[in-house]
Amino acid sequence: MTNLFPADPRLILLCLLSVALSISCAPTESNTIPDNTAPSDSYENGLVVSDDPLASGIGRQILEQGGNAVDAAVATGFALAVTFPFAGNLGGGGFMMVRMADTGEVHAVDYREKAPAASTATMFLDDEGEVDREKSGVGYVVVGVPGTVRGFWEAMERFGNLDWETVIAPAGALARDGFIVDEVLSGSLERQEENMARFPEFGLAYKKSDGSFYEPGERMILPDLAWTLEQIRDLGPGGFYKGEVAERLIEDLRAHGGIMTLEDLANYTAPVRQPIHGTYRGYDIYGMPPASSGGTTLVQMLNLLEHYDLAGWDRRDAQTVHLLAETMKIGFYNRAKYLGDTDSVDVDIETLTAKAFIEEFYPRIDLDQAMPSRALGEDIITRGEGTETTHFSVVDGAGNMVANTYTLEQGYGSKVVAKGTGFLLNNEMHDFNVNPGVTDMNGRIGTPPNLIAPDKQMLNSMSPALILRDGEPFLVTGSPGGRTIINTVLQIIVNVIDFGMDVQQAVDEPRIHHQWLPDRVNMEPALEAIEVAMAERGHTTRMAPGQGAAHSILVRSGRLYPGLDSRRRGGAAGY
Repeated sequence: MTNLFPADPRLILLCLLSVALSISCAPTESNTIPDNTAPSDSYENGLVVSDDPLASGIGRQILEQGGNAVDAAVATGFALAVTFPFAGNLGGGGFMMVRMADTGEVHAVDYREKAPAASTATMFLDDEGEVDREKSGVGYVVVGVPGTVRGFWEAMERFGNLDWETVIAPAGALARDGFIVDEVLSGSLERQEENMARFPEFGLAYKKSDGSFYEPGERMILPDLAWTLEQIRDLGPGGFYKGEVAERLIEDLRAHGGIMTLEDLANYTAPVRQPIHGTYRGYDIYGMPPASSGGTTLVQMLNLLEHYDLAGWDRRDAQTVHLLAETMKIGFYNRAKYLGDTDSVDVDIETLTAKAFIEEFYPRIDLDQAMPSRALGEDIITRGEGTETTHFSVVDGAGNMVANTYTLEQGYGSKVVAKGTGFLLNNEMHDFNVNPGVTDMNGRIGTPPNLIAPDKQMLNSMSPALILRDGEPFLVTGSPGGRTIINTVLQIIVNVIDFGMDVQQAVDEPRIHHQWLPDRVNMEPALEAIEVAMAERGHTTRMAPGQGAAHSILVRSGRLYPGLDSRRRGGAAGY
């Protein structure tokens, strides 16, 4: 077998040189509020912004080799599977929004995980009909059929310029030859010691051979992951969904009580769907359709906000924050009531995203008083979703755009590494409504559209978004953060369009979150000054630092501007 992965010294030197010369990093703890520490440079020929500086640098290398934004996004995604195991992945899934400059068309690549064929609506309930927290948390039963490899393949086949082997090569070399561990990855893995004891293959994959953790400055080598990437490189998606990788994966899952089969893997597809489209003050907004709830809910909320002339408002005033919270509340109520996998349930997307649909909710907003969530949702209330996703944005010099959000669900997913494969698996199955018919004030949702069913995609809040102005690129954005994702993306768009912020200011601005249930507004600490005013309007508030990581790109006058979110380590690489 020809070794297509670059040898260690050349690759590592190139990557380190890229980091030194062209990548801006903002490593901060996730519980801090940023203060304009991200780069103010702009670029002309291409830009990648992601959670990991090395992965962003690899994306830029692919652009310099003649790749387009899709090639760079796939290379970045595979690199994150090596250097950012917290959320970057082969064993998870996600969504990719693509805008191709030659046609001006926008496409939605759906590679969300699916439920195995043996799944049932009540599989996570105990004998008393309550959710079995042990069974539905981590481990072998919560693993959905992974979509990342098939999704990246579909994106490359339809929209890429370069060959598959060239795009995978840098990630494979990083796994085989190693990369330098920084303090962020070192500390993150050490906090997984208990999970590694429970799932030994996790520890074998990400600890040193003597069982100790990697320290900052040491080189991490991932031989099993390198082998898996070789199979994918040589055989395309068949190297993951069939053959030896698939056999190792299923053998280990089944040995520990998992329900996924070889047929589940072989049957997985990643369709390219029609994106959600809306308009906001003359801008075109494109988002993911279900099983992502992001695009539909985002367009609904923007349709509602269009009734208000926000440009004359103070962004941090209690009235502004109150309006945003009420808008989010309505959006998430409709999310719970209507949205699910459109391959399995009927969802009237055209009606839900029409401006007329939201008109009935506009009169219910009182700018002086909060609307109780119970009153809003009394028709479906009877008595949360993981936050550790990763988003990256890419724009090339031709105007091709990619917004990609993918995830393992919680940090390090199910904590399961199938023996001999080297990659972590997702725990996405608990993104379904796992207790049919039970929707309560604590945030548990049991409405029918998102109940577990065989081969069904679980609803998710991932919201990669592309915004165009007069048909041309304007903004690429998205975020991790579970149900907070949609609201983070909403605020980035509003900050830029309504409040005239540059992209870095828009990313740095403190955020809020309301998800209908529980009836509470989470606010980042920089908004503490309006907490009393929010309470006077009837809101229950909570200080919740570190919402999301919205690595974004703004296009203005032919220049590409990075918005690097320092709530999480990140890197911007352009030229």
